[in-house]
Amino acid sequence: MINDFQKLLKENTEILEKELEKYIDVDKSYGLSDVMSYSLLNGGKRLRPFIVIEASKLFSKEFDINRALPFACALEMIQTYSLIHDDLPCMDNDDYRRGKLTNHKVFGEDKALLAGDSLLTYAFEVLASNTFVSDYNVRLATVALAKYAGFSGMAGGQMIDLNSAGNINSYEELKQMHALKTSALIKCAVVLGYLSAVEKPKQEIIDDLEKYAENIGIAFQIKDDILDKTSTSEELGKPVGSDEKNGKTTSLTFMSIENAENEVKALTDEAIKIIEKYYKNESQTHSLVELAKYMVSRKK
Repeated sequence: MINDFQKLLKENTEILEKELEKYIDVDKSYGLSDVMSYSLLNGGKRLRPFIVIEASKLFSKEFDINRALPFACALEMIQTYSLIHDDLPCMDNDDYRRGKLTNHKVFGEDKALLAGDSLLTYAFEVLASNTFVSDYNVRLATVALAKYAGFSGMAGGQMIDLNSAGNINSYEELKQMHALKTSALIKCAVVLGYLSAVEKPKQEIIDDLEKYAENIGIAFQIKDDILDKTSTSEELGKPVGSDEKNGKTTSLTFMSIENAENEVKALTDEAIKIIEKYYKNESQTHSLVELAKYMVSRKK
């Protein structure tokens, strides 16, 4: 199944990147589209838009990727803006991202800041342009994107992170930060995919999807903590050891690498149990199950 998953991930990424190229090829951007494109089209795992597409596929009676693509592209723009801003000297102060110089190292901090702002706002334009989905579901999707990306989601988690030096005293407190900073956009991905597929969304299904996403998001972050300690800059495409250098509290502050690996497995197993019940056809690729497994086994 893992080979099927890798093939599917590659196929979805190719479709998504062609769509992103169309969106970013804009007139009258006053030079900003070049700065935005540098980061938006700089590869990456594209896991969040993959989740949008595969969740849409899971819950669709007749899957139409056009229903999911505007949501997927909007979310990737949010993800990219957050990375541009994260890399700035006032945040994580990183010089490399995905093996290339970070945006502000190429264009300067001022233009990088504007590129991030532009991607953030453009994401909502792209999201709202989805004419393949009902106006009601587009409205729900808009609320979801704003909530998960904003102060009650990713940005709130980043604020906790900024204030975390010496203030996070337990693994449970750290999990809460990761549930916001990392899991929020994964929650957004699976919910946007669901909203692109159904006419009448059910809250109990959304609750399940959010729990699945929270678990794999926290597992993803713990895996990042492990890789930051055990991998190399060449493998990751960015500096290793930056957490320790910046005095950040990570899962390895509270547990050994072995225990962290066990926690990743426990979170992943629970996520798989939640999502697997929605797959009715055994012959199809259980892509969101395989995604959870992939996030455990990844090397970068």
